[in-house]
Amino acid sequence: MAQTFQQLPVVSSIWDRETPVEDFQAELAEAEAPKSLPELVEDYRHGEALDEQGRCLATAIYFEARGEDLEGQLAVADVVKNRAMSGKYPSDWCNVIKQRAQFSFVENRRFPAIRDNKAWEIAQAVARVAIDEAHEIVPDDVLWYHADYVAPVWGKRLNKVAKVGVHIFYS
Repeated sequence: MAQTFQQLPVVSSIWDRETPVEDFQAELAEAEAPKSLPELVEDYRHGEALDEQGRCLATAIYFEARGEDLEGQLAVADVVKNRAMSGKYPSDWCNVIKQRAQFSFVENRRFPAIRDNKAWEIAQAVARVAIDEAHEIVPDDVLWYHADYVAPVWGKRLNKVAKVGVHIFYS
């Protein structure tokens, strides 16, 4: 019985490249290694100006977590985004944040003035990371959090998922 072979497409290899192997290996290592959150935030620090929704997200990050590490800040952004996608809260970030009795820094649907420019710059970078979904801290079903120095009644009926910085997160 005669054996037939299927013609396979020619696949380029590193040997077909004019690029030295060392450069190829460096490219491969860079492509495989995801950037850390601090690296991402630095990359996003001088990005495009945020639109209204992005500024609302950055404002929540600033007022809720500006004293925290980047993971804590991004976790707050994740919750705001999760709420908007959940169908249980308003569908846009500004209205999620301005919803009555949800975020303690909001007064009569207004935000206080931002006074720390460096923290604001970082909050905007973290918001850009969150918007681009370049990194995630808490899963999509996490809709609530509170500071670890308070014990709200509603926390007892929810599933505790994580503690990030000074906040406890629930689904």
